[in-house]
Amino acid sequence: MKKSAIILFTLLCIGSYFSPVYAQFGNLFGKKNKDSDKNVALSPIQLFDTASILKSGKLYFHNIGKISYYYDKNKISLLNKYQRERNWESMLPVLYDYVCHFGTENFYDPTSMDILWQLGRVSEYMEKMELTKEVYRYILKHYRGDLQKALKRYDSLSKFDKDLYVDLAKYYDLVDLRKHIDTLKPPQSVFTSMGETLNSPYEEYGLTISGNDDELIYTSRRDINESVVEGQSKLNENLYFSRKTADDEWENTKALNSINTAYNEGSPCLSKDGKTLIFARCFSPDGLGNCDLYICQRIADTTWSEPINLGEKINSYAWDSHPSLSISGDTLFFSSDRRGGFGGTDIYFSVKNENGEWTDSKNLGPMINTKSNEVSPFMHAKHNVLYFSSDGHLVNFGRFDIYKTYFYKNHWTEPKNVGPLVNTKGSEFYFAIDALSKKLFYARSQEEEPDNLDLYSFPLPMEAQPLAVVRFTGRIVEEATGEVFEGIVSMIDLDENIEIAPKYLREDGSFQFDLINNKRYMLMVQGENFFRIEEIFYLNGEKNLNLSAKSIKSISFESIQFENGKADLLPSMENDLHLLVSFLVDNPDFKLKITGHTDSGGDQNFNLKLSQKRADAIKDYIISYGRLEKTRVLAIGLGSQASQQEQTEEQRRLNRRVEFKILRKEDATEGDSF
Repeated sequence: MKKSAIILFTLLCIGSYFSPVYAQFGNLFGKKNKDSDKNVALSPIQLFDTASILKSGKLYFHNIGKISYYYDKNKISLLNKYQRERNWESMLPVLYDYVCHFGTENFYDPTSMDILWQLGRVSEYMEKMELTKEVYRYILKHYRGDLQKALKRYDSLSKFDKDLYVDLAKYYDLVDLRKHIDTLKPPQSVFTSMGETLNSPYEEYGLTISGNDDELIYTSRRDINESVVEGQSKLNENLYFSRKTADDEWENTKALNSINTAYNEGSPCLSKDGKTLIFARCFSPDGLGNCDLYICQRIADTTWSEPINLGEKINSYAWDSHPSLSISGDTLFFSSDRRGGFGGTDIYFSVKNENGEWTDSKNLGPMINTKSNEVSPFMHAKHNVLYFSSDGHLVNFGRFDIYKTYFYKNHWTEPKNVGPLVNTKGSEFYFAIDALSKKLFYARSQEEEPDNLDLYSFPLPMEAQPLAVVRFTGRIVEEATGEVFEGIVSMIDLDENIEIAPKYLREDGSFQFDLINNKRYMLMVQGENFFRIEEIFYLNGEKNLNLSAKSIKSISFESIQFENGKADLLPSMENDLHLLVSFLVDNPDFKLKITGHTDSGGDQNFNLKLSQKRADAIKDYIISYGRLEKTRVLAIGLGSQASQQEQTEEQRRLNRRVEFKILRKEDATEGDSF
């Protein structure tokens, strides 16, 4: 008996863990058995030419849904031969081809995962870095052993690719510091609850929005009626609905009594035209498993036809819930914890055939599904993007986060976390967006109350926008030395006058954002060792900016030179003075020392007073414009004491200078006393 068969037999002998199942989650964290005969999955492409596809750095698993386990004795022998010969160049395409033939069972078979590890090592040796990173992503999603080695290697390979998001509390402090000198708004109203009109002291989740955005149907456990299911909680799941008023507010919620029963109803999905409703019902006598998907048609405004079980093409013996319809309505996505998947709970799909009947459900594949849990899929109503919730992908802010993926060139792209303006240290589920992609709706829990979900809605951040796919990259280095700084990069959508979730500069000074095309943006970079950088641009296709930063170590502003015998600030000085103001506003732990100088001509006492006036003029401007405490700026006039040798008018002009020194309070010396 081969190794994978032994593992399969062992797993089939393990009893399933069972707890009360709701339409909300099902048994997310229980043990999962294999059933390779029933597992089917998305097969996005046909057989391909290995050599040409290998160049793309992508893995395509064209056997998922066709076979459960792949094994080829002849190819294994060939791989062993190449390994003995250390013929890595010949070995790489064979390894790649073998892995791309994997079935579902290969992803939790230790022998197969060893082959995937081997592909990662050989591709790295052959300097196929995109393929190497792709392999390590699959290892981190599916390998069931110790991941520390893979995680450390992947972190090293991808350190210049990662999104290093700034903690929002720190960022809002930055925004608050500069609010009096900037007219820009921070990200709008994030983490805004939908209020008591829709939420109750109990759990609310599993929502759907109508195609014209005026009707909301969702799940609540506020019903305290006795359940007909033995041992079941009295907090029964039911469906509720609300309509939008003329004032763009949601009216008081009402129970959807034409569908609700003594059993559990939840996780609704409205068709685009609002005439069809698919939802989950649990523990029903006509169900095939714990929870099944049902379908009904709208008869009148709030009246629906008798729900019909979608049958064994969709439902299984297990938990099936979280339905979502595609743009055209002929593909149904849903979550299930049936045997034969990749993890605890996977996302599946079914399509209608030419007769309008749903075909056998298929697994969405190993790019989306992981060894952990993927739930609550949502297909955008206009764009080919799928949102879902997971606790198994690489970038994670909390327990469950929302991700988005695009169906591009017949396969799903690497899921991308939609960022910290949506995801928190708690859990986020049931993501939905209005037709215009202006607002998001979802359920989330607080970190301190992980099991108490409420409904939230606020403007859709850039990272979650379906059209935010245009790559904007850049790099910041010191203009003279090429030094790389630590700093925070902010992007501002000038058309909407709002900011986008900020990121830290990477180790090499680079950054990256995915933005919506054909819009105006402003780039802002702030740090403790350089002056703020601001750049306005119009995005028309992918763009890269390489910008120079001005270090605070050696401050010299050619513009700040006074007219002979005068202490008046000139308009030409304003840009450089604003750099000083912005730095002090952004960095409240720093102070500024201003030293004024004159040329050697004329009366020395007059020069001393003139240099003090010049330093004071700059100090007053900076304190006034930046609204700073007076103790943060020191102004000293030295007259002509430090004048350089003067033989020409140009040399005298240069002596009429002002010098600046920026320093932390604890770094100040006796001569820098404030």
